[in-house]
Amino acid sequence: MFDRLKSYLDSIRARDPAPRSRWEVLLYPGVWALGFHRVAHWLFGAQLFFLARFVNHFSRLLTAIDIHPGATIGKNFFIDHGFTVIGETAEIGDNVTIYQCVTLGGTNPTNGIGGKRHPTIHDNVIIGSGAQVIGPIEVGKRARIGANAVVTEDVPEGATMIGLKARSTLVPAEEWIREFIPYGTPCDDPCKDSSAVGRDCVEKLESELASLRAEMAELRALADDRETAKRSGTDS
Repeated sequence: MFDRLKSYLDSIRARDPAPRSRWEVLLYPGVWALGFHRVAHWLFGAQLFFLARFVNHFSRLLTAIDIHPGATIGKNFFIDHGFTVIGETAEIGDNVTIYQCVTLGGTNPTNGIGGKRHPTIHDNVIIGSGAQVIGPIEVGKRARIGANAVVTEDVPEGATMIGLKARSTLVPAEEWIREFIPYGTPCDDPCKDSSAVGRDCVEKLESELASLRAEMAELRALADDRETAKRSGTDS
């Protein structure tokens, strides 16, 4: 048990340079939230739903992290900071990292019957601050969800999702094989490559602006010619 705890704490230190020791990691709200969730999930599985909810609410009061007792969570799950919500039917794999203010939310079933309505997050996924992952979708292994992205469709393995509504970007192989990308948000080539459409729009606007400037110059020249002709007629 202690070996597993040490391994878990070391996995957090590998992803977060802030703590100076395992003891410091033990004070993290995400660690406490996961510990309480393990208890609540066991109670939920034993159909002790009220007790499971009680543990869940106490954990939320203490950590500002709301994990439904029914959610399934794998090994080495790390919530950096808090204010995260994880729904009942969410499934989370191993070595997943979530930053603050993330929601793994559900869709309202049209037939009024519960069921799978929250995301499935596969191994080694990183979800950036403020991201919203909604519905019974799958986020593939080693995918990255950028900060404040809204994801409502399946995410391919190794993809990086950015924007509202999130779109996939091409990630170079050297980025994809990296063990860890803080906040799941590469800040150079992938984001730049994804802006081709935006660049086209900017170029179009610049072309239209140049055309308008040319027309304005012609109108000014015509007005000057008329003013010159008017003055010449007055002088004569």
